[in-house]
Amino acid sequence: MTFVLTLSELAKWIDGNIVRGELDLPLAGMAALDRAGPQDVSFLGNEKYYHQFLETKAAAVIVPRNVTTGPPGTALIAVENPSLSFAVVVRHFAAATRKFIPGIHPHAFVDPSAVINSETVRVAAGAVISAGAKVGDGSDIGPNSVILEDVVIGKNCIIMANASIRERCVLGDRVILQPGVVIGSDGYGYEFSEGRHVKIDQVGIVEIHDDVEIGANTTVDRARFGKTIIGEGTKIDNLVQIGHNCEIGKHCLIVAHTGISGSAKLLDYVTLGGQAGIAGHVTIGENAMIAARSGVTTSLPGKGVYAGKPAVPITEEMKSQARVRRLPKLIERVKALEIALNISNT
Repeated sequence: MTFVLTLSELAKWIDGNIVRGELDLPLAGMAALDRAGPQDVSFLGNEKYYHQFLETKAAAVIVPRNVTTGPPGTALIAVENPSLSFAVVVRHFAAATRKFIPGIHPHAFVDPSAVINSETVRVAAGAVISAGAKVGDGSDIGPNSVILEDVVIGKNCIIMANASIRERCVLGDRVILQPGVVIGSDGYGYEFSEGRHVKIDQVGIVEIHDDVEIGANTTVDRARFGKTIIGEGTKIDNLVQIGHNCEIGKHCLIVAHTGISGSAKLLDYVTLGGQAGIAGHVTIGENAMIAARSGVTTSLPGKGVYAGKPAVPITEEMKSQARVRRLPKLIERVKALEIALNISNT
């Protein structure tokens, strides 16, 4: 199915001003500037791509408000944030072309005691929904996903292929789990006794609030007791590990390969760069940013940027790195001094 909108409709979606172009110009696709064709929408989000903008074949380009000219024949729509506006376009195109047909596939298993409305929910082939589970209206349960006993899933959630949600975990509305996500696996808890590591039962749950998205093959462990919490609007990348009893605040960003140890606490709007490591039982304050591959071993206040192992304010880390880079020259100077001293002593 092809979805077509006009330039005037696009401008209304993104609250933009048409700088140039016919109001009824048809638009049927989306692409980057260097790949866009004569029916595509693109955007200029960074000045380093300006040369691509001048050569683009796109039918229309979303541009910053200070751009008033462009390639011949290309319509222009001016907005405050072209990248964000283009994301709105992508979302609309995706929603218009997505085929959501409610119903339970004959090769899915839904326990009779599960609460699910087959007229408003889609359950794909191979999915398993166990006893006592509840699935909200508009939710989409992907192929081979597993939802165990007494799980609660809110409205308009998307659970993609091969995702697993273990017993009693709770998801809010509009939660997206990408393929292979595991919610509620056992926390990593053992006690050493008589020469052996003895498993400690993990009897808590995971609670995920509204509008959270979790990337492919990410795992969120259930609490030892109580809850592991993922706050509203938080976005988690692929291949992230979140340990038991962690509390992640609202609207945090957690980038791929990050590991967060048990009982760590992130307040609202924290950003963790790729491969960051967070020790257990530490707290990171609001609006803190942790640079990629940093290691947080003690609690950090908010509203700062931190880097290094262990993580310190980034200005301190940059000074330390600068000193390390000067070491080879310093060693050469010391050797030269040693040679000079040996000559003078002979």
